[in-house]
Amino acid sequence: MENILEKIVSYKKEEIELRKAELPVHLLEKQPGFNREIFSMKKFLMDPEKNGIIAEFKKKSPSKGIINDTAIVEHVTAAYAQYGASMISVLTDTPSFGGSTNDLKRARFNNLPILRKDFILDPYQIAESRAMGADVILLIAACLQPAQTRSLAKRAHRLGLEVLLEIHEESELDHLCEDVDVVGINNRDLKTFNVDINRSILLAKRLPLKKLHIAESGIRDAETILHMKAAGFNGFLIAEQFMKESDPAIAFASFVDQLKKKLYESKSLRNDATRSGKEA
Repeated sequence: MENILEKIVSYKKEEIELRKAELPVHLLEKQPGFNREIFSMKKFLMDPEKNGIIAEFKKKSPSKGIINDTAIVEHVTAAYAQYGASMISVLTDTPSFGGSTNDLKRARFNNLPILRKDFILDPYQIAESRAMGADVILLIAACLQPAQTRSLAKRAHRLGLEVLLEIHEESELDHLCEDVDVVGINNRDLKTFNVDINRSILLAKRLPLKKLHIAESGIRDAETILHMKAAGFNGFLIAEQFMKESDPAIAFASFVDQLKKKLYESKSLRNDATRSGKEA
């Protein structure tokens, strides 16, 4: 199978140079979003009033094509915020994912951290992320060298942004550094786009205890979230589960309702087991 990631990185490099010419950094720095107060990803992921879900607005993917090209970003992301999402993720890559920087700007009215989901390769994109209103950037280990990851993460912190590092195999653990705020473990192989839900749990055992970590891709039900919570995960990035429906807002509300029921049942079982143990 063609290496999809290599293809994306190739056109992304050309795209970055065009963007630099169209809107240089000194103009980005003058945009209103550049100096806004940042919402902390770490703080929101640890907020007990939130459900730990990073809910994504995603129109298409290289492996599945069009997922939902009619959903309205304001409507969907408002529902994500209303029903307890810890964060919002917005795809801004156009050729492969159908997203745009305008999608993120239109979602900015929400009082939640927003992750700019794209392929960050250059410091320019970090300034661009700040200007468009993102709170968090994604660094994908599979398309960076460890030194690049460290440099880009440090640059993001200088601009006040937080960093989500995405890894998907053990060899990428050397990308971890002080300026990485949260580690995302992708259940999807970025070279073939095949999904293995156990990837997160196995790799998480190799992470430093102090690093918050989230699971990405292939999370389709509340049971999986409970399983990953038990394994120590702090968050869960979910996209297609909601976006594949005609109304992602309703799909998200229904998913959260099921999650609340499962959490209640799980808590009740633990309480029953505790009482039984004491009686014994």
